[in-house]
Amino acid sequence: MSERDDLFDDANGALALGELEEAAALYRRCVEIDPEFFDGWHALGMALLKLDQYKEAIGCGLQAVNLKPNDLLAWTSLSQMYVRDENIAEAESAKANARILSLGGKVVRDA
Repeated sequence: MSERDDLFDDANGALALGELEEAAALYRRCVEIDPEFFDGWHALGMALLKLDQYKEAIGCGLQAVNLKPNDLLAWTSLSQMYVRDENIAEAESAKANARILSLGGKVVRDA
């Protein structure tokens, strides 16, 4: 296993124990090592959301949907982040993309 994967496993363990700050720090290291690591960005965003750090969570959520624009969970999570930040227009937009995906559509067409 790679250092990134080891850190990700440690972060998931910290999250399971309710150690949100530790989990966020470990997820942050994962994406520093591998900026293209979708699971790391998504998990970091969700940990930050639980820590009420909405703006940073949204940044992570945006990074996740940029990496995987047709991922239903990423758009659903981003919508939740916007709701918690009270940005309803962006929350509705992200929710609409999640809805498109849930119906079998695509947000970004493959080239």
